[in-house]
Amino acid sequence: MRSTTPMLRGAGTAIVTPFTATGEIDEPALRRFVAWQVEEGIDYIVPCGSTGEAATMAGDEQRRVVEITVEVVDGRIPVIAGAGSNDTARALAYSRMMRDAGATHLLHVSPAYNKPPQRGIIAHFRAIADTVDIPIVLYNVPGRTGSNVTAETTLELAENANIVAVKEASGNLAQITQIIRHRPHNFAVLSGDDALTLAVMAAGGDGVTSVTSNATPALVAQLCAAAHRGDYDDARAIDSRLAPWTHAAFVESNPIPVKAALSMMGMMADSLRLPLVPLAAAHHVLVRAALVATGAIAE
Repeated sequence: MRSTTPMLRGAGTAIVTPFTATGEIDEPALRRFVAWQVEEGIDYIVPCGSTGEAATMAGDEQRRVVEITVEVVDGRIPVIAGAGSNDTARALAYSRMMRDAGATHLLHVSPAYNKPPQRGIIAHFRAIADTVDIPIVLYNVPGRTGSNVTAETTLELAENANIVAVKEASGNLAQITQIIRHRPHNFAVLSGDDALTLAVMAAGGDGVTSVTSNATPALVAQLCAAAHRGDYDDARAIDSRLAPWTHAAFVESNPIPVKAALSMMGMMADSLRLPLVPLAAAHHVLVRAALVATGAIAE
C-alpha cells in the first residue's frame, strides 16, 4: 500500500542557506526567508539540498537548518529535507536525523562519485526506504552525480510504498515522460530544471523543485497553478516573464547567482562557502536586469 501522505505537487523551493560574512548560518535571515517563502505561496520547501550548500555543512548544521525551517513553516506546507549521501550508512543516519528534526519528507540524491550500476542505485534507495518511516523523494541529477537514474530504475523504485516522488533533473524529456506515463498512482514527478517546468507539467508532471523561486516564489507558484488548471496561455506568459531570470540564475554554478540576487533584494548577505565564490562582477548587470524584468526589484 502506498503512503497516505498527500501527493506532492506545485512549486517547491530548494532554499539557499543564508551565511554570515564569517561563514556561520545566519539564523535570523533564514527565519525571515522561510517565512517569506510561505507567505508568497510556495507549496513546499526543500532545505539542505544542493542549492542549500549542504555539501559544505556539518551534520549538526544541517539539522539546525531543518529545525528552523520546520519551526517557521509550522505545519503549513511540507518540508522535504535533503539527507543524501554516497555512503548508504551515512544516508540512513542523516535520514533519521532529519526525521527527528521534524521533516515531513526526505530528499535523497543518487550516489555521487561512486557511480554504482543501476542495481546498486536500487539497493541504495531500497535500504533507505525500508528503514526510515517517512516518505522519500528520489533526486536524479546526473550533472552533479556523474550517473543517470534511468526511467526503468525510477519506476522500479516507485513501487516501494515509501518512495513517493522523483525530482527529475536529467534534462531528458523522453526519460521524464516515460516515468510520467508508467508511474504508479500517487507517485509525483517533479521537474528539477526550472527551464523545463512548463514542458514537464504539460506532459503530465506535477510541479517543480525550483532554484529560481528563491527570488521569485510567487511567480513560480503561479506558473505551476496555471498549468495545473490547464490555463497554458497564462502559464506560458508567466514562463516568458521568468525566462530572463531562469537564464541568469544559472550563469554560474548554482547557488552563486541566486545568492547574489537575494543580496540585491536585501534578503541576506552574498556569502558562500568555499569552494563556491561570489558571482563574477561581469554577471551582476545580467542578474539585476533579470530581477527587474520579473518585478523582484525596482528598476
